[in-house]
Amino acid sequence: MLRPSSTQILKNGESNYSLVIAVARRAREIIDTANEEKTVVVANPVKTAVEQFAKNEYRLIEDPSLRKK
Repeated sequence: MLRPSSTQILKNGESNYSLVIAVARRAREIIDTANEEKTVVVANPVKTAVEQFAKNEYRLIEDPSLRKK
């Protein structure tokens, strides 16, 4: 898969910052799961997380009350 741009992943004014945080959290989940299962992570977890967001396997949910006014 080609590397998706943030504009392809983000919808309806979602922020780039929120995407970065969500991808980092998902990558940490991938690493933690691998450690719990005592498996080796072959693929880069950040790349895997970005691909999962691009394929809509995971969604970015922002709290509208935290947005700047």
